[in-house]
Amino acid sequence: MLLIAGLAVVLGAVAGGYLMAGGALLVLYQPSEFVVIGGAAIGALLVSTPARVLMQAVAQLKAVIAGPTTRAEYVELLSMLYQIFKQAQQGGLMSLESHFEDPKQSPILTKYPKFLARHDAVDFLADSFKVLIVGGIAPHDLEALMDEDMKAHHDEALKPSAALTKIADALPALGIVAAVLGIVITMAHIDAPPAEIGRHVGAALVGTFLGVLLSYGVVGPIAQTLEQRVTADAYYCLCIKAGLLAIYKGNPPAVAIEFARRVLPHSVRPSFNETEEFCRAATVRDGASHAQAA
Repeated sequence: MLLIAGLAVVLGAVAGGYLMAGGALLVLYQPSEFVVIGGAAIGALLVSTPARVLMQAVAQLKAVIAGPTTRAEYVELLSMLYQIFKQAQQGGLMSLESHFEDPKQSPILTKYPKFLARHDAVDFLADSFKVLIVGGIAPHDLEALMDEDMKAHHDEALKPSAALTKIADALPALGIVAAVLGIVITMAHIDAPPAEIGRHVGAALVGTFLGVLLSYGVVGPIAQTLEQRVTADAYYCLCIKAGLLAIYKGNPPAVAIEFARRVLPHSVRPSFNETEEFCRAATVRDGASHAQAA
């Protein structure tokens, strides 16, 4: 929502200041300039960006509009990890093999649909646990393996923002292209009355205006927002990594969850007591469901 509100403020402030200075909004309505700048920008984006990255950009924009990862989602993640770690402690790592072969059928993971909706996080947790089940890997090697996985995902997730940043950098130049074309048209009407020449020059200048505004007021900020969202979402897998390393080193589940909790930023980090309460509640619910099944 902040993205939409911010863009509304930018456009509203520009239009409002223009009207306060005595400008007429209809003068800014130059469809030909919109076609030149918008069409060239979209075309450049299509030429320079793979279809997969474009789909990523759409998905990230939807995620930004939906809102950031909340404290409640991290509480659910920690509760889920606690249940998994308890299962590993009681039944051994092999007891988790079926859970990660098909996560959508896991009695534990299916209780957390928001986690299952994060396909990258599901794959990260499943692949990492499969390595633990295979065994024979030192903790520092496991950490290096997970770091490489997270880095590869992070670099790939940044590609949409990088593509939009390049388009934002190109928009002022595309605005100049539209302005030059407008001046060419003006020169073809050089013998026209001054009022008509003025309209043509004004239309050409609108092209420069649109290119700069779209670059620094719209596309550039959107690219920055996508980059910030990717950086913030990285804490989700970082939380999983910290918990897995702690449990693999022999720490009890409650301590492993504390390792996972401490890597989260304070803005979304649940308190120690809050985490403990939710983990216990999840364990009680799990025990009750097992009893009913028996």
